[in-house]
Amino acid sequence: MSQLVPLPVVVPLLGAALTLLLARWPGLQRVVSVTCLTVTLAVAVVLLVQAYRHGPVVVQVGGWPAPVGIVLVADQLAALMVVVSSAVTLCVLLYSVGQGQGDFGETVPVTIYHPTYLVLTAGVTNAFLAGDLFNLFVGFEILLAASFVLITLGGTETRIRTGSTYVVVSILSSMIFLASVGLVYAATGTLNMAQLAHRLDALPDGVRLMLQLMLLLAFGIKAAVFPLSAWLPDSYPTAPAPVTAVFAGLLTKVGVYAIIRTETLLFPGGHLSGLLMVVAGLTMVVGILGAVAQSDMKRLFSFTLVSHIGYMIFGVGLSTVAGLSGAIFYVVHHITIQTTLFLVAGLVEERAGSTDLRRIGGLARAAPLLGVLFFVPAMNLAGVPPFSGFLGKLGLLQAGVAAGEPLPGVLVAAGTVTSLLTLYVASRVWNIAFWRAPQLATAAPVVRLPGLMVGATIALVGLGLALTVVAGPLFDVTADAAADLRERTPYIRSVLPAGAP
Repeated sequence: MSQLVPLPVVVPLLGAALTLLLARWPGLQRVVSVTCLTVTLAVAVVLLVQAYRHGPVVVQVGGWPAPVGIVLVADQLAALMVVVSSAVTLCVLLYSVGQGQGDFGETVPVTIYHPTYLVLTAGVTNAFLAGDLFNLFVGFEILLAASFVLITLGGTETRIRTGSTYVVVSILSSMIFLASVGLVYAATGTLNMAQLAHRLDALPDGVRLMLQLMLLLAFGIKAAVFPLSAWLPDSYPTAPAPVTAVFAGLLTKVGVYAIIRTETLLFPGGHLSGLLMVVAGLTMVVGILGAVAQSDMKRLFSFTLVSHIGYMIFGVGLSTVAGLSGAIFYVVHHITIQTTLFLVAGLVEERAGSTDLRRIGGLARAAPLLGVLFFVPAMNLAGVPPFSGFLGKLGLLQAGVAAGEPLPGVLVAAGTVTSLLTLYVASRVWNIAFWRAPQLATAAPVVRLPGLMVGATIALVGLGLALTVVAGPLFDVTADAAADLRERTPYIRSVLPAGAP
């Protein structure tokens, strides 16, 4: 079974090479891309089942045993992240295939889109499966290199300008991460995370705290936590709709995953819990207040993206099994729902010619299905019962109350206010864009939405609803994953041979 672990990384990379060779045959490119992501999803599901039943699945790349060689680890957390990311990337790919030239325009080298998209997918899965800090860094760099291409597709002035901001911020965070990796190696003599779990404990408290803060700073930029989130609302909305959707759904969650992994495996004990909870509260409140002030759907959703990262960091800051379980559940929920909302924004732009709330209206009557596709994930994001957003927030708030301390209590209040403001924002978009009389943009000639774009969005809406239906079993998985993260022993024993220091 361990032979399957590298496939979620290798298959998209091989597909990227093949689609690059098939640049003159776009139809074959699409077939190869869809096939690769379908295979990746199937392998990820098998790995999740195996990790849930029998513990982490580990492969020593090249036959070199850890800690000398590169190790890939599919524990419950990593496998779950690969499953949800594979499902989302597959749906977004189908959406972009249905869009065709659409938002990309005739001047965009669409043949480059498929290999770059597959490289992005490989980088995301490699980051999730990485068993050492340097390979985690490599995963980040793979996905960032691909994202630099995707965010500037078309070469328009706006995309180049906002893409430049994204590139500068990403390079800065990567430099901090790489410096942190060098310092960790200098202090411990290893980068294998299972071995670091032992060796970091032996360092002086000041050195250990400095390394922890540096890694948190690097991952905080990538996860877009306040006050390191100002770059995101200006960078994401200008990209093509499928690119914005996959960025919003996945890229920040890779940063959140890295925070969860390092804070539980490398720096257990919750020494920075107070700092994490303060950052989480500010991220929630500042993000949602930014969303309230927006008049464009894409920018509004970008601010809600920032805001709801705060819920995940809140769960990490609690440093309890219940808190970590709620954070993992909320990551899965948010990847799905936030991606869906950006795809819906793309459909609105396709149908109405704009996502500016001042220029659109009457969409509920003009395109009833589009209204449903917005309303369901919007209510899910707002945490309306019985959707998965409500269940995830409830789990986190219950964990905060169970902590029985003042700071978690303040975060419970902040989370409740943020949820109410999210409902206000979602209702405002519904009332203006879908319910009121048609405005200038919707008075334009009716555009028939491509069936594959609508079908892919329906699939993601269905996945969001499925999270509600299977919330019980999913919480069992996240609780087991959280317990393993807190214990650390299952991960360490599966990676290190007996007696390794």
